[in-house]
Amino acid sequence: MRKCLLVVVLFGAVSSAHAADLPALRGGFYDGTPRPVNWQGFYAGVQGGYGASDENFNGSTSNMVAALVANNVIQETGVAGWNLNLGKESARTAGFGGFAGYNGQWEDVILGVEASYMHGSFGGSASATEGPLIYGPLSDSFYHEVTATSTSAISISDMATFRGRAGYAYGSFLPYVFGGFALGDADISKSVYITDHYSSTFAGSMAACSRTTVCASLSSANAQHNHMIYGYTGGLGMDVHLIGGLFFRAEWEYIRFTDQIDTTVNTVRGGLGYKF
Repeated sequence: MRKCLLVVVLFGAVSSAHAADLPALRGGFYDGTPRPVNWQGFYAGVQGGYGASDENFNGSTSNMVAALVANNVIQETGVAGWNLNLGKESARTAGFGGFAGYNGQWEDVILGVEASYMHGSFGGSASATEGPLIYGPLSDSFYHEVTATSTSAISISDMATFRGRAGYAYGSFLPYVFGGFALGDADISKSVYITDHYSSTFAGSMAACSRTTVCASLSSANAQHNHMIYGYTGGLGMDVHLIGGLFFRAEWEYIRFTDQIDTTVNTVRGGLGYKF
């Protein structure tokens, strides 16, 4: 009998100890909130993405045309003001790179700075021709048949953005927005080619380089390699804590470069990072 009583007492003591560990029996309740993730500190990672670049080539060769005909009688035709309709172009490509930054954390509010890099082949090209158009007689007493061809191209191989970040942590999820400035390494080429057939008669100006007409040409080309271009950036994303310091990233970034050729780049990215 004493042994049975001892077993009952011991069982009751153990049951009481376990009951004391249950939040509901301590007068509280379990709300399911996960343990907060520590986002504060330095971090780095790799990323890959896919994006579209849109270029506006309109006006990109206007200064070249004006300089080319500045001391030539055919400037009287208004060729420097011709709309060569270079227009807009769009191209899509993939890229890869990395990122690194620092987070400061105040409870669930996250503020930080970050540098991001992408390598790819963003850009495009365009060409257009205007004419042949006949004018005259000009101040030299000749009729002129003028044709102008213009080309423009940009290729951006490397892009880096430096941005400030602001986010709010929801357990393992950190949605954020960012903004800052952008740098790019670009190859830019532009060219203009103008042909001029002129003659003392209207009919002669329409003849293709014969005894009754004289042919002349003007050309200009400008190529810049590894040219630094500037712009700004903005976007949003989300970091997801996986395990330890490891996290996954999904992001959309908008970049605009306004140097010489107005170019915008939109990319969606996925990445893997580690917080130290």
